[in-house]
Amino acid sequence: MIDYRIRLADTAAHRYHVTLTIAAPTAEMTLALPVWIPGSYLVREFGRHLSGVTARQGKAACTLTQVDKTTWRVACTGRAALVVEYEVYAFDTSVRTAFLDDARGFFNATSLCLRVLGRDAEPHRVTLAGLPKGWQVATAMAEVAPLTYQAADYDELADQPFELGTFWRGTFKAGGVPHEFIVAGAWPSFDGQRLLADAQRICATQIAFWHGKKKPPFGRYVFMLNAMEEGYGGLEHRASTALVSPRKDLPRLGEAGLTDGYVSLLGLISHEYFHTWNVKRLKPAEFLPYDLTQENYTELLWFFEGFTSYYDDLMLLRAGLIDAPRYLKLVSRTLNLVRATPGQQVQSLAEASFDAWVKYYRPDENTANATVSYYTKGALLAMLLDWHLRAAGQSLDALMQQLWASAPGGAVTEARVADLVEQLAGADLRRAFLQWVHARAPLPLEAMYAAMGLEAQAEPAASLTTALGLKVGDNLRVTHVFNGGAAAAAGVSAGDELIAIDGWRLRKLDDARQWLAADAAFDLVVARGQRLRTLRVKPLPAAAFARTLQLAPLAKPAADAAARRQAWLGV
Repeated sequence: MIDYRIRLADTAAHRYHVTLTIAAPTAEMTLALPVWIPGSYLVREFGRHLSGVTARQGKAACTLTQVDKTTWRVACTGRAALVVEYEVYAFDTSVRTAFLDDARGFFNATSLCLRVLGRDAEPHRVTLAGLPKGWQVATAMAEVAPLTYQAADYDELADQPFELGTFWRGTFKAGGVPHEFIVAGAWPSFDGQRLLADAQRICATQIAFWHGKKKPPFGRYVFMLNAMEEGYGGLEHRASTALVSPRKDLPRLGEAGLTDGYVSLLGLISHEYFHTWNVKRLKPAEFLPYDLTQENYTELLWFFEGFTSYYDDLMLLRAGLIDAPRYLKLVSRTLNLVRATPGQQVQSLAEASFDAWVKYYRPDENTANATVSYYTKGALLAMLLDWHLRAAGQSLDALMQQLWASAPGGAVTEARVADLVEQLAGADLRRAFLQWVHARAPLPLEAMYAAMGLEAQAEPAASLTTALGLKVGDNLRVTHVFNGGAAAAAGVSAGDELIAIDGWRLRKLDDARQWLAADAAFDLVVARGQRLRTLRVKPLPAAAFARTLQLAPLAKPAADAAARRQAWLGV
């Protein structure tokens, strides 16, 4: 048994105190903290927050040697229990690390719990101490005694986050399995019962998708939502998920409508829950097992994140929480995000997946020009594949369900997915599918609109930043310039401060629309390196900068499209 005692040592200073006890140690024990957490593909250097490491057996101090940034060796004498103590600074409100203040605590074991190398397979026990009066605990880990929790091994320990504090909690059943939902930081107007009811519909829909009337592969599930002023995201785990959302997006008592913010929150819930199958159990073959000491490379994040991103909003439609026009509006937003990304001409989906460790999680002013998101373009790939499979009398649902039934040990490869595509729809679609995964080019979505009973409505640029192909931050300072846009052609650079257009001082960029003639060239004054420059900007033709998908009117000859649309959207 590996024991951790985690004490809330100083909430004001955001510090946990960890006591690790190892029974029957060997002459030399090696301890290491992970450098990344599964589901978030970046080396995050958790060890930088760990300090004051000591080791002893009884009252005798042990020789402790730090090997590298996250690894220590301990020289032991005899078989008396080894006790290692240290502190961890925790002040990150994200779902990936650890947090502690006088109102709330949260942690992943990957941030707090040193691994005992060679003994990862033993049971691991966590005991909490020093909780302020009235604080509660939420976790999917089994509670074996008051404030004591046990995991089968380190892998399970690392996959079971803890939420601590005074929070709202509610329960429901889906697929015959109890689910718990806790919300920290909600306003008093928060409608918890509505959130429970809507989450229950999402969970029941997804369990039925994967298992029909059978029970899911977990006996209990916990949602942990931290409602904040700003922030959005989630991290999946085998029987729980940690979520962050703006508190303004929570449903409110007495309000029956669906705000865009609440739909976004429901989509996040759906996304992370879908991961319970698609990445926590089905996973890239390269991740079996995880190596928590370094990057784990795979070219398949377009499948595990992108396909999950396709199904998250689709499950809201199937659960009856949104209608088809609302769903197509969400799809259109993804289409336009990818369409406005020059990097899709530079990087393939497979490359985007492989490079996640150094590119996706480290964005800069050139990211949109050099990369494409495996989330958004991956979702469009899933939709395109679904459309082609439906045209062949099959569906992506069938592919996912067959993969779940047949993937050995949960290991998924590109070849296995391509084999299923061929089994369902033939060799031609297999070849096209592999081309879509590896091509540095836009996906041929438009060619399938009519076959799916859809049409695209062209829209003008919503703002001058979109029309010019740039983004600005505070003080009209340019943060991004998109290749191929009017601003790039004129020589605008990230870091430029926009000063004036045609002699008129700018306060807000869109103010210039009041005096600019449509499509007319203009002089743009920018400040760069304390010097003023005048650039001649020629806007691109007033063609559509965005497109909105909508249901197309269908005549009798379009019976096939009507049937496919009905099977896909229910309309």
